[in-house]
Amino acid sequence: MRFMVLVKATKDSEAGVMPSQELLTAMMKYNEELVKAGVMLAGEGLHPSSKGARIKFAGDKRIVTDGPFSETKELVAGYWLWQCKSKQEAIEWLKRCPNPVPGQEGEIEIRQVFSPEDFGEALTPELREKEERLRAQTAAKK
Repeated sequence: MRFMVLVKATKDSEAGVMPSQELLTAMMKYNEELVKAGVMLAGEGLHPSSKGARIKFAGDKRIVTDGPFSETKELVAGYWLWQCKSKQEAIEWLKRCPNPVPGQEGEIEIRQVFSPEDFGEALTPELREKEERLRAQTAAKK
């Protein structure tokens, strides 16, 4: 099972405040543990929403809104992509994570990533073949 682990944004992360050396060191140690265990597939921090945009889809229309976005609790400051045997294993790994906002209340969300089997008959053999080909092409670019 793959899981997207979403680090929620804070007022500080949205203001562009960078993590301290202590937090970076603790996170690097944690990431090393994840990699050694074969759990971490990817992970990155994100710039504040002021450097981003949202695209709203309304029929054929596309409406672009530049950041920043006001609802910090709905924003993501970073993510990991993990491979775990279960949601419980992902939770256990996350309990070991350093607090992403030392001295404050932080929040990290775990969401399971769909696998091709989850789509059932809607993912026809032709679509499955295309999906596998696209995955192979993106993996080759790494």
